[in-house]
Amino acid sequence: MSKSTTTVAKAAEATVSLVNAEQTLKASKALLSHIKKAAANPDSGKKQNLLADEETTVAQTPIWLTLTTKSHINDTSRLQPGKIVLPHPLNTDEESTICLITADPQRWYKNMVASEEFPEDLRKRITRVIDISHLQAKFKVYEAQRKLFADHEIFLADDRIANRLPKALGKTFFKSTVKRPIPVVLMAQKGKVDGKRIATPKGKKTKRDPVENPNARPVPEIIGEIRKAIGAALVHLSPSTNTAVKVGYAGWKAKDLAENVEKVAGELVDRFVSQKWKNVRNIYIKGPETAALPIFQTDELWLDETKVVADDKEGPRALPGKGKHGEKANVGKKRKSLDGEAEPEAVEPAPVVEEDRPKKKAKKAAKAEKAGKPEKALPESNDNRLDKEISERKANLRKQKAAAKKAVEA
Repeated sequence: MSKSTTTVAKAAEATVSLVNAEQTLKASKALLSHIKKAAANPDSGKKQNLLADEETTVAQTPIWLTLTTKSHINDTSRLQPGKIVLPHPLNTDEESTICLITADPQRWYKNMVASEEFPEDLRKRITRVIDISHLQAKFKVYEAQRKLFADHEIFLADDRIANRLPKALGKTFFKSTVKRPIPVVLMAQKGKVDGKRIATPKGKKTKRDPVENPNARPVPEIIGEIRKAIGAALVHLSPSTNTAVKVGYAGWKAKDLAENVEKVAGELVDRFVSQKWKNVRNIYIKGPETAALPIFQTDELWLDETKVVADDKEGPRALPGKGKHGEKANVGKKRKSLDGEAEPEAVEPAPVVEEDRPKKKAKKAAKAEKAGKPEKALPESNDNRLDKEISERKANLRKQKAAAKKAVEA
């Protein structure tokens, strides 16, 4: 086993990040320096906003962490929207407005926000509390969705209804990642017995009282959950090999950005990537229009080594239908497939025997005669008669040439 494979295996068991802190800090400094230089010397070919402030533009430029895996992430539980709490929050504006989207009923959550138990600074920022039923009823129209999008800076959503929001809010919210709803856990977790959660007893469902919500978390826990989610990084994976998470802004210090990158990289792999660091191929940081700077690259490009064919077994790539050096492929030899099983021998097509042709013609003529359309008989060939006609033509041509020659001389 190679050294890199052993390191990855140990890290996967201990869930320790393999991202190098020095490399991350170095890449963060280089990336921030490049973005500031590009803002100071804008490209003349692009349209420039004359009213934009250089410092404000740089400060608002987002920095992304991109993760590339070796295999697609297909586990539905890992594709659920999630968040990662950062050491340096993405949103520090204390006056930004918040829209809280909850599960039914919304009255209990409205009363919670309006109660004295809820902190006043957070109460002023939460300007709307709406459940999924009212959201689907009131914001069907595209214009209404755009107005809701423009009225709030931050959107928080109950994790129970996070998967229903793309259909309810449409492309207004999900065509970009600027204001996608960040999931928050508002429901208390069920108790466990012998490591298993207690199932809800089946029976006749009773109408829920909109004022009561016995399954909700305690109010202090909900307050802490909301405060964490406001500045957290949103993780919204797709069933592919690439994932991007916003980790900071270009106006930050390189040290703060590097700390966020380390936290996101470690928790993203630990919580959302199957097989953890064994499945990680590359991790980069980049700006919206910059090159991606690597902070981690694996030495093992494949998860299953049995799928890889050694160089001495297959040799250099050849043209279709050709061998190693362009010669005709060996037909009839067994080849070893990638699964380790021998493939069946390739069989050449059987040559056409001359004796088979009269039989086919006889069958075709019989079918045509049966259908009432007899096939036209071709004249039989006679080589002796053909040779005689050719000799007669040549003799006539000689006579004509001789007569023409005499006429010219006369």
